[in-house]
Amino acid sequence: MEHNLLAGNLPDSIGNLPNLFTLSLSQNKLSGQVPHSISNLSQLSVLNLQENNLSGSIPKALGYCRNLEALNLSHNSFSGSIPKELFTLSALAEGLDLSHNQLSGEIPLEIGGLINLESLNISNNQLSGIIPSTLGDCMHLESLHMEGNLLHGAIPKPFINLRVVTEMDLSQNNLSGEIPEFFESLTSMKLLNLSFNNLQGPVPTGGIFQNTGEVFIQGNKLLCANIPLLQLPQCNKEASKKWRASVILKIVGSTVLSLGLLSLFAVVILKKRKKVTQSSHPSCKELLQCSYADLVKATNGFSLANLVGSGKSGSVYKGRFEFEENTVAIKVFKLDQLGIPKSFLTECEVLRNTRHRNLVRVITACSTFDTSGHEFKALILEYMPNGSLEGWLYPKLNNYGLKRPLSLSSRITIATDIASALDYLHNRCVQPVVHCDLKPSNILLDDAMVARLADFGLAKFLQSFSHSCHHSSASLLGPRGSIGYIAPEYGLGSKLSTEGDVYSYGIIILEMLTGKRPTDEMFTNGLNLHTFVEKAFPQKITEVLDPCIVPSSEDGDVHDNLNHGNNATDGVKSCIVQLVKLGLLCSMETPKDRPTMQDVYAEVITIKEAFAALHG
Repeated sequence: MEHNLLAGNLPDSIGNLPNLFTLSLSQNKLSGQVPHSISNLSQLSVLNLQENNLSGSIPKALGYCRNLEALNLSHNSFSGSIPKELFTLSALAEGLDLSHNQLSGEIPLEIGGLINLESLNISNNQLSGIIPSTLGDCMHLESLHMEGNLLHGAIPKPFINLRVVTEMDLSQNNLSGEIPEFFESLTSMKLLNLSFNNLQGPVPTGGIFQNTGEVFIQGNKLLCANIPLLQLPQCNKEASKKWRASVILKIVGSTVLSLGLLSLFAVVILKKRKKVTQSSHPSCKELLQCSYADLVKATNGFSLANLVGSGKSGSVYKGRFEFEENTVAIKVFKLDQLGIPKSFLTECEVLRNTRHRNLVRVITACSTFDTSGHEFKALILEYMPNGSLEGWLYPKLNNYGLKRPLSLSSRITIATDIASALDYLHNRCVQPVVHCDLKPSNILLDDAMVARLADFGLAKFLQSFSHSCHHSSASLLGPRGSIGYIAPEYGLGSKLSTEGDVYSYGIIILEMLTGKRPTDEMFTNGLNLHTFVEKAFPQKITEVLDPCIVPSSEDGDVHDNLNHGNNATDGVKSCIVQLVKLGLLCSMETPKDRPTMQDVYAEVITIKEAFAALHG
């Protein structure tokens, strides 16, 4: 109910909804206090009340919402201290935002109990006292904002434990003492704002401090530098002597280590020679078209802002090369995972030998070493601007509002595109290929909303099945695919087969039509997505359809339109029933009961043509 003009108080009767999972009332004109009955919402996972006129204390009763994962109370008029009960919510992981209120008092020591928290924002309040050292126990923190308060004292030493923090803003407080040198070792840090405090002493020179665009320290009049840095005055002689002594020690140390460094250089040279040998592998003959430096520059140093997603085998970044006009997707492999180097060669081979309008096209590849001499492998692929099918089936609210829901026509077209790609992989390639990890997040959509299959990290050649699957050149890492989409026979140790892909395809069809994930919490005690749809097929099929699948008319909702429609809606219902039937056939438990992908493709084309004729 966010972004409306709702006014008045939150009713005490809100506590009568014990099964409520998400409550979002942000950007309204609500006032008064949050009722204590909110403690009855034991299943509440997300509570968004930001940008209202709420006042009074933050209720301690929120401590009873044990399943709360995200809490946003920012931009209100809450006063008083932060209740320590909030910090007992160990499930609170996605974010806690109490910023832009009138909160006062000290930050409770219990804040260290938020061991799973990724984002904390308590900025722009009137909080006083020291920053509790227990905050260093929140080792999953990626974003920490405490600016605009009355905090004093030194930056706690346990902050050294915040190894994954990417941004930290402690500006506009009364902090004192020196800037800790351990900030140099927090390699994930991309933003550090310490401006307008009372910090003093020399500024560290390593790590993040080497990039002046990522560090803000203005407004600290007692800071100094031992070397020309950030337009600061030189440190006094005593500090300079200390600095020179440390430099001398470093020089002595570097002399002692010189032989070791020479040995390291020799290792790197040998690795580079090995790289040239590897690059002659017939399946990766074009791997040296793109250097590591090119990829670093294209992705802004593999920044989080460019990260599109990550999985078992690697992370995907978007980037743009100076010599390329279009944005590309760069998949960087996790080489520390067992079998990934072989998976890389397999993926190169699959992508080099496949050309189809419904497969993500590989542009080139990179097999080299990074600046530390570690092996580095990446694929450069077409970038799909419309994201994944998963993002369209389950759109999230963002700054631009919800994505428009997929129409039935789009879902049928996407089903046809997927079938076309799988038919090509199974039946048209020189060596038949099994995708092995078919799911909505691996189905990408280009600028024309054409579906493309991606992520061949698990793709396998059927030719290798005559040998033991676990000893083939592309052994699988962990389960064969993703939970909910894995064919049942794989759980019994069966070898990979095209029938496994057909099963995954069937599940995706049912998911697109119902709007329910196969891992939905409703599927327990033997009930799964297949049986859920099967029980409603065909007479009650409209009862399980995604409400967004067919536009509603002024005369009634989607179910009424399909159940009491004219010839056109009868035709639409017929197409839906046929597609449901196909999804059920493909997701049969026994492999021999499933159709081949060639037959599936032919059937879905027939459905698509029948639907098009209704609108022609």
